[in-house]
Amino acid sequence: MTRPLEGLAAIVTGAGRGLGRAEALELARLGAAVVVNDYGRSGRDGSGEASAGPAEDVVREIRSAGGTALAHTGDVADFGQAAELVESAVRAFGKLDILVNNAGILRDRMVFSMAEDEWDAVVRVHLKGHFNTTRFAAAHWRERSKAAGAPVYGRIVNTSSEAYLAGSAGQPNYAAAKGGIVGLTTSTALALAKYGVTANAICPRARTRMTQDVFAGFAQPDDGGLDPLAPEHVAPLVGYLAAPAAARVNGQLLVVHGGMVAVVERPRVRAQFDSKEDVFSYEELADVLGAHFADRPEGETFAAAEVLGLRRGGQEPH
Repeated sequence: MTRPLEGLAAIVTGAGRGLGRAEALELARLGAAVVVNDYGRSGRDGSGEASAGPAEDVVREIRSAGGTALAHTGDVADFGQAAELVESAVRAFGKLDILVNNAGILRDRMVFSMAEDEWDAVVRVHLKGHFNTTRFAAAHWRERSKAAGAPVYGRIVNTSSEAYLAGSAGQPNYAAAKGGIVGLTTSTALALAKYGVTANAICPRARTRMTQDVFAGFAQPDDGGLDPLAPEHVAPLVGYLAAPAAARVNGQLLVVHGGMVAVVERPRVRAQFDSKEDVFSYEELADVLGAHFADRPEGETFAAAEVLGLRRGGQEPH
């Protein structure tokens, strides 16, 4: 069996269930020693008592398959606990090589009725949680690189969403956080490249606790056939991005599900207009832009769905 991650140490956040669990199992299968991080709360909105159970269950799965793993139950959205998570990997395995950020919650509501705490909680876990772990992992790699006088090995895989790409009417907090994660990823990729570290983001479509409403109409095959929305189909891409083979992949955003991977282009200019005079007037803008958008239905928004062929309307996949 190919084990491209042999000798490498990884952290996977939100790894007690769903996508994170599948990713942790895949990294371990490919040879990595894995810190399985999960806060363990039962509610997908972040409610419930924290529990070590989900992380410990995945650790047992990895160990029973002959792999190396340990559990960490800290809250990645807490700056100090995120630091301790990175330190735990370094203490246990001597270094950190791979960081997979996956932890998240949902508190869905339309923008006109969303409460402040619903906004803050989702942005805190998704965006701040990604930043916290990235900050301490980046410092670890920078220090190692400076000590060695050469680049080191580092991989970051972040979790964004098609809710950012195509919009999601009932998830303004989630869509904004996932868009922020893409910005964090590209900035990190530029900052850490000289140290030997890559940073990429994925937009996975998978049947998990987070997406149970999204895929309510997509039943699992009852004949034992392939389920294209199984989280296990996302995990190989994470394994690849974490591996030496992906050394030239940096600052990228990829959509993945089943047997499909799409590399998303950075935004491109669709049209450009130059004023007749030195600057535009209101009247001239109304003329040229009005003509450009005249064929679009009133109120329709720009969406990457037109390019990617993604589902429009309602919630988008995690």
